[in-house]
Amino acid sequence: MSKEQAKSKKTTKKKQTKKVEQQKVEQPVNIETKQEFFGHKENEDIWQSFIVQKMFAHRGLHDEKSPENSLSAFEKAIEKGYAIELDVNPIMDGTPVVFHDSKMSRMTGKDKYIQNISREEFDETTLLASSEKIPTLEEVLKFVDGRTPLLIEMKNQQKVGELEKAVWEILKNYKGEYAIQSFNPYTLQWFKNNAPKVWRGQLAGFFKGEKLSLFKKLVLRRLGMKKITEQNFVSYDLRNLPNRFVKHLEIPLLAWTINNQEQYIKAVQIADNVIFQNCEPKI
Repeated sequence: MSKEQAKSKKTTKKKQTKKVEQQKVEQPVNIETKQEFFGHKENEDIWQSFIVQKMFAHRGLHDEKSPENSLSAFEKAIEKGYAIELDVNPIMDGTPVVFHDSKMSRMTGKDKYIQNISREEFDETTLLASSEKIPTLEEVLKFVDGRTPLLIEMKNQQKVGELEKAVWEILKNYKGEYAIQSFNPYTLQWFKNNAPKVWRGQLAGFFKGEKLSLFKKLVLRRLGMKKITEQNFVSYDLRNLPNRFVKHLEIPLLAWTINNQEQYIKAVQIADNVIFQNCEPKI
């Protein structure tokens, strides 16, 4: 064998060895990938999900013994097999708490705004004449623990960003089903930009008697911000249904708030699901 032939044979052998090593490296490895969860399963069809399939108890299944947005009202909703709609406001230190009104007087007797109450005073405050405290969002998630879906209304009265971020920091580690909704389209835009896989719904109505400019009322009534929100569903005031703004929706329509069986019968002829209180709709 000549010197050149030996060199060529050695080079070929090196190439073959390198190719075998590359094949070993490139062979697929069976690694179990973690399923991402954003309040629903990846690629889940919203039409087959809790958004459409499970009625929402407005602020829980509340009554004289169990105040609205209380843990006992949430437990009653879970026991009856309902999903839960609840409200989130921030207190002074930015903690997201489950409370509907901006003013605290109706539910606590305090002549204060929820956004201005300190954590110390918040911890001492009870709901109505009960011994129940206002729960934080974190406490509610721990209590519900995935036993039923949650529809979380963001009650943002301040600059968009701080409350949304605080809520998302809590929600992103929660493994139960949930979606968010808001009257404020910029809250939905924040979630679209920062947590786009979380389902988000636009709350809407005609806003008669509300302290909003005519322009804002018209835009919200017409769902005029959908290009920036890219909402996954719409929650519309039953009193203003049906109307031409929802006639050709290609996403689920929820009707709020159903207070009796007659309203429920009306709602199910128009909407895909309902948010109810003061009654238990009979299908």
